[in-house]
Amino acid sequence: MKLRLVLSGIIALLIAASCQATTLKLAPEIELLVLDGRKISGSLLKGAEGLELERGEHQFLFRIEKTVGSSNRQYVSAPMIATFNAQTQAVTIRLPALQNHSDVKKFERTPDFQLIDEQGNEIASRRDRLLNGHESDLEQAMITYNRTGKVASVPRFAQPHAAASVSAPVGDLALNQTSAERLLNLWFHQVDSATRQRLLLWMKALRAS
Repeated sequence: MKLRLVLSGIIALLIAASCQATTLKLAPEIELLVLDGRKISGSLLKGAEGLELERGEHQFLFRIEKTVGSSNRQYVSAPMIATFNAQTQAVTIRLPALQNHSDVKKFERTPDFQLIDEQGNEIASRRDRLLNGHESDLEQAMITYNRTGKVASVPRFAQPHAAASVSAPVGDLALNQTSAERLLNLWFHQVDSATRQRLLLWMKALRAS
């Protein structure tokens, strides 16, 4: 019985979080590298179609890995930066056509990707790219970038180990909550963002089953 109550409390907290969240949808050719100052683990994203973000300002670094042309040449773009304010239900990265060498060259000159909401409308964003030579430590590279005041920089993500907002936290504790609910709420706020994200993905899988 206690275990069921604990699980029910966790699921209730996660549902409350996801209802207030924005889903960042990721196409297969997009590799998310850094989110809100934190490097993203590939294992965290394995099998996931997107990430839940709390409402507010976010910054992510990503690159494109896509087979281009009849020769099946693998194109890997330079890391690109996007900063935006999450206020919609979903955000999708819309890429231009990258079907041949000419498309790739054009994109390299002007990386004109867009952020689109669930209605297909463009979301205002600040975009830039990360210069070559930072592949060894992308998290540190983004800390350095955010200290420069460049077009897509966010000063609050310039601190080492800045807290990533990968999954929406629940609201403040209500006075009439039980001790178990308060404990679960406190625990949810204190765990790292990767753990919260795994729980959100687990909750989604349960709802879909």
